[in-house]
Amino acid sequence: MLSSIGPFQLLIVLVIVLAIFGTKRLRTLGSDLGSAVKGFRSAVSDADKESTEQIADQSKKDADFDSTPESEPQKDRHKKA
Repeated sequence: MLSSIGPFQLLIVLVIVLAIFGTKRLRTLGSDLGSAVKGFRSAVSDADKESTEQIADQSKKDADFDSTPESEPQKDRHKKA
C-alpha cells in the first residue's frame, strides 16, 4: 500500500500539512526536531565513548591476588546425625 504513494500524493499531503500548521509553525517544528536529533546523537556518542573508556580501563587491570580470601575450610556435608 505504501509503495503506491507517488510524488503527487506527497505534494497533496504537504499542502494539507502546510494549511493546518502554517509556515512559521513548520519552521519551529523543523528546528525543534533538528535540535532533538542533534542532542540524541551527541548523547549516543558520549555513551559510546564512555563505554569504550570503561572497557579500556578494565582491560588494563590484572587480577589482584593480594585481596582474595584465603581458602576456607569446607564444611562437612555428610554429617551423621
